[in-house]
Amino acid sequence: MQAILWPIVSWIFREVVVKFLIFSALFAVLAFLVPKAIEMVTPWVSSTSLTGAFSGLGSGVWFFLDFFQLGFGVPLLLSAAVTRFLIRRMPVIG
Repeated sequence: MQAILWPIVSWIFREVVVKFLIFSALFAVLAFLVPKAIEMVTPWVSSTSLTGAFSGLGSGVWFFLDFFQLGFGVPLLLSAAVTRFLIRRMPVIG
């Protein structure tokens, strides 16, 4: 009976448990580093500079910005870019 169960147990440990630990550690590191990276970028992007930049846009441009929901998409793309940057800097993965 032990000869039958040993390959199954070793496969579960090798494939499932190890991958769970690696992905859990990766998630924990990214959950910690992404907010820190955003805090480091925040001083250079202030609301007054963004207000000045967007004040020159016409109503036609604002229509398309609202239509394509740039208020939702830009933060999504920025967080994805920061996450990609952090993943590429990890010595085991990147």
